[in-house]
Amino acid sequence: MDAYDEGSRARHLPDGPDGSLPEGPASAGPTPDSTPSIGQESIGQESVPQRPASQAPTAQAPDAQASAPDPQAPTADPPVPTPTGIASLPLRSQVVAALALAVVAVVACVHLGMVFLHVAPSNTVTKQHGRAIDDWIYPEFEQNWKLFAPNPLQQNIDVQVRAQVRGADGAITETGWYDLSALDGATIDGNLLPSHTQQNELRRAWDFYIGTHDNENRPVGLRGDLSQRYLRRIVVLRLDREGAGDKGAVVESVQVRSRTTNVPPPKWSEEKVSDTPVLRELPWWTVPEEDVTDARTEASAG
Repeated sequence: MDAYDEGSRARHLPDGPDGSLPEGPASAGPTPDSTPSIGQESIGQESVPQRPASQAPTAQAPDAQASAPDPQAPTADPPVPTPTGIASLPLRSQVVAALALAVVAVVACVHLGMVFLHVAPSNTVTKQHGRAIDDWIYPEFEQNWKLFAPNPLQQNIDVQVRAQVRGADGAITETGWYDLSALDGATIDGNLLPSHTQQNELRRAWDFYIGTHDNENRPVGLRGDLSQRYLRRIVVLRLDREGAGDKGAVVESVQVRSRTTNVPPPKWSEEKVSDTPVLRELPWWTVPEEDVTDARTEASAG
């Protein structure tokens, strides 16, 4: 039995009949198939298969392995957004807020519709419901086009009033003229945020009156009486604020007038205007008891 040793490794082959190596593929010598192929390493007569470099396992960094998502792991639900606005309120508060918004929306739509019908040309709706439209619009929401007129208003109009008052002794006395427009102007002068009442109440009341009366102070249309009562109540309230008459005096009747003066033109203008004031006196109006009571109530509340 022959032994073929190479180093510390030996491969034992069976003996032939004559002591030679047996014939066969094992003794046929090297063949092309027995040549070690690429990727194999010959150690003695044994071949150890080697993986190509492209298939060699690569070591992965711990961070890369940790960051790889596990397809089997359960996914977390996305966070639920926190409700805001009305949705964040309790159910009862949501109902109240919704009702309030609905009321505001309805009132806004009604107001816009009334203003549209007021400025629109005469039509079937305004003919049938003109009184309701006027009661809604006048006097606070009246619309006019004076600001956009080709020749805007260039006059100063002062509204003045005097009164006949009954004193505590029963005597009737007549006061002097109170320039209510000048009093409002003094209140507005230097005031960064004057109130709507200080700026417009008296002026709009006078415009309302002259727009519903002719030059003879006769009412024109259905709003004549309304404009007279509105102006009278305002001047009675102002007289009570100014303390017309002695303490405890009662206003019996009032008379209103306007003093109109033209605004002087600029120096470069050739326009000539008169600087003489124009007075318009209204008749004496008897003051009802309810007007005096309301004036004192409003004055005490203010």
